[in-house]
Amino acid sequence: MSNEDTIERPDSHINYTDAISYWTSTPATVTGVLGGYGEETVVPTMDVLGSQHFLRKLKSRMVPPANYQKIGVDIGAGIGRVTKNMLSKQCDIVDLVEPVKPFCEQMEIELSDLKSQGKIGEIFQVGMQDWTPEEGKYWIIWCQWCVGHLPDEQLILFFKRCIKGLQPNGTIIIKENNTPSNHDDFDDTDSSVTRSDTKFKELFEKSGLKLIATDRQKGLPKELYPVRMYALKPMSE
Repeated sequence: MSNEDTIERPDSHINYTDAISYWTSTPATVTGVLGGYGEETVVPTMDVLGSQHFLRKLKSRMVPPANYQKIGVDIGAGIGRVTKNMLSKQCDIVDLVEPVKPFCEQMEIELSDLKSQGKIGEIFQVGMQDWTPEEGKYWIIWCQWCVGHLPDEQLILFFKRCIKGLQPNGTIIIKENNTPSNHDDFDDTDSSVTRSDTKFKELFEKSGLKLIATDRQKGLPKELYPVRMYALKPMSE
């Protein structure tokens, strides 16, 4: 038994109702979903550039089988910022998963042009813990700044469901803040946990995922936790 098991783990404090209440009271804007770092800051632009650069490096390892569409899903999609500015340029169609009703309503406005172009698939107004992907559907499952709302055990179950939702040669991308130490931090403001790089790697392994690439997001304000991207494939591949 590890020391972390003998004391109350930070993720044990996560409460879904508290998290939904916090985000429902947050403005459905870029500034709101990014915790105050809106379009007047470097965060939205640098975030997209970092994600695009990471995916370019992975291109040869993400080739879909013949006759498969590049279908993506944006987990914890907020108002659709990542889909609008990045995923829609990488995928043929993007589904979105977001539990907060005002965000889903704003998403319809933000993504109306993409929807008219046939680029938007299904919008699931549901939390990650209650979402089960269609088997074999997704070329990419993109999870950004959201998995901190799931306790460790629930996150492992989520990852296992995502594995079943991947196309052959499909990829799961996690983009999250890391604590600079080996300790996880609970934030009672939005009822989430920030995990260490070590903890993420442990959870990936327990979920049956292998890490094929990782990179640190560059160009973000120094006061923020480090942000890291992880590209994952099923161990069975």
